[in-house]
Amino acid sequence: MLNYFSSLTNLEIFFLCVGFLGQGIFASRFIVQWIYSEKKGESSIPIIFWYLSILGGIGLMTYAIFRKDPVIIIGQLFGIIIYSRNLFLIYRKNKKKDRYANK
Repeated sequence: MLNYFSSLTNLEIFFLCVGFLGQGIFASRFIVQWIYSEKKGESSIPIIFWYLSILGGIGLMTYAIFRKDPVIIIGQLFGIIIYSRNLFLIYRKNKKKDRYANK
């Protein structure tokens, strides 16, 4: 394993770090969701879950683009679109609630 890392260029090491950071952010969303659900006493997804999903997905997609890996690129791209759509739906619902509350 040490031989692998010593054979990498600085650019490859940079993008490897981007990939690990993206994976860490992406994985952290489950810990955040678990803590949030424990506090509420029921299974629930906080808004930060979707932001962590998008940020982690962008990091992983950036790494995949550097690696020229179409499987990961397409997988992350669809995920990012879905996570963004979920945020859009949440904010649209909240906007409607605010509109009716002000009447």
